[in-house]
Amino acid sequence: MFTGIVQGTATIAKVDRQDKFSSLEISFPAGKADGVKIGASVAINGTCLTVTHIAGDTLGFDVMMETLRATNLGGLQQGSVVNFERSARVGDEIGGHNVSGHVHCTASIAAVEQTENNRRLTFQLSNPAFMKYVLPKGYIAVDGCSLTIGEVWEDKFSVYLIPETVRVTVFGVKSVGDSVNIEIETQTQAIVDTTERVVAQYLEKLQGLPAAAAK
Repeated sequence: MFTGIVQGTATIAKVDRQDKFSSLEISFPAGKADGVKIGASVAINGTCLTVTHIAGDTLGFDVMMETLRATNLGGLQQGSVVNFERSARVGDEIGGHNVSGHVHCTASIAAVEQTENNRRLTFQLSNPAFMKYVLPKGYIAVDGCSLTIGEVWEDKFSVYLIPETVRVTVFGVKSVGDSVNIEIETQTQAIVDTTERVVAQYLEKLQGLPAAAAK
């Protein structure tokens, strides 16, 4: 599990693409990989990956076809910058929200607006079916970063970033057209799905009642 509090950015040192499979070597800032062991989980752009080898501050990860297809990791190249968060430990402060590292879909940056004190980003989901889980003031993980949703439209939503978030994350270098990973907040998804199911069952019962009884 992760908290959605991105711990910094790392740089892709090498990409080894094979048939339906890729290996990534990612260079972390000095000391940020200390204590990592083979088999540990690290979120890269919000995608939970397993450490396969360690060389100082450079960690290796294997990425399977489905992950390459469903996330923005398939588009990474040498020199690309990514968000990272090491897995949470018991007793850690949870400053964001519970993030599983299982990406639901991607989104593209539709607009970037810079003001004096914050940056407003607008995203368009690659799969509009997930928009029903995107609610104003709700949580969402974008490239692994726990963010509060601002405005919501039919197929887009916005977030507001303080300067510190821009400084620490990839949002300082991403621009219009760039792809991001989206993970829907699990409690929101459960509430929406449960409500839909209960309402559908209620309507189904009403349809089965005689006209007089349904009034």
